[in-house]
Amino acid sequence: MGSRKDIKQRIANVSSVEQIIKAMDMVASTKLVKARAQLNGVRPIYHELKRVVDELSSRMDAHSHVFFKEREVKNSLYIILTSDRGLSGSYNTNILEKSFEHMQGKNEKIFVVGAKGNEYFKKRNKNIIRTIVGVADAQVYYFSESIAKWLTDFYLSGEAKEVFIAYTHFENVLSHTPIIEKLLPVATRTMDNTDLSDKKYEPSIDVFINHVVPLYLHMNIFRAFSESDTSEQAIRMVNMNAAGKNANEIIDELTRIYNRKRQAAITQELSEIVGSANILNKGGLK
Repeated sequence: MGSRKDIKQRIANVSSVEQIIKAMDMVASTKLVKARAQLNGVRPIYHELKRVVDELSSRMDAHSHVFFKEREVKNSLYIILTSDRGLSGSYNTNILEKSFEHMQGKNEKIFVVGAKGNEYFKKRNKNIIRTIVGVADAQVYYFSESIAKWLTDFYLSGEAKEVFIAYTHFENVLSHTPIIEKLLPVATRTMDNTDLSDKKYEPSIDVFINHVVPLYLHMNIFRAFSESDTSEQAIRMVNMNAAGKNANEIIDELTRIYNRKRQAAITQELSEIVGSANILNKGGLK
């Protein structure tokens, strides 16, 4: 283990790391509170817009609209949300591996958010058409709006025949699930026990769809960002908490070793003193 000086230096080093871990834990905890508040605010808006879009998707007169109509898939766009930094456990790995597996066999185009995602897909020579890093928390709402507008134009131009978004769904502090969700075309469905045939849209259902679907995409992307950010901060907080406990255990163990070595050194010094005194006493008696 080395000398007492080495052990003392190692204790000091681990203590310094522990202070950094505690600071990072506090930052993650603060960000988690803000992220959860944002997520709780956007979820009801998203769910109501989803209800409206689901209602539209069940109407036969909406199925011919470009946002609902199935087309021959020649290329697929993936919007993948990752983090810019590490120290977040399996957060990035889970969503990246799930995305990579999902796009097998497809002619993919990737819009990646986050430095970690960009590094991952570059190493695998995937078709990254756009990368964005360093999105400030305060700009996420407007950033999501700009992505939704870009996505709408990209889809309507025929550059992508289907669009997916990959994000991490936040369930609770200890549970987070990687999700691949299809954004466009909106899946058509049948709503049981509901008669919507007499519902009228002014000036027409197509005009209504042209306005409501882009708004739905905006809120969906904003919610996905919020889900991912909340998951990331929760994972980072849990990891920092575990790292702090590990640092404490290492310090305690090193302190015990240091104390044992110090006690052994004191015992040895006392033995030498007593031995020397005995020799001197015997010499004096002679």
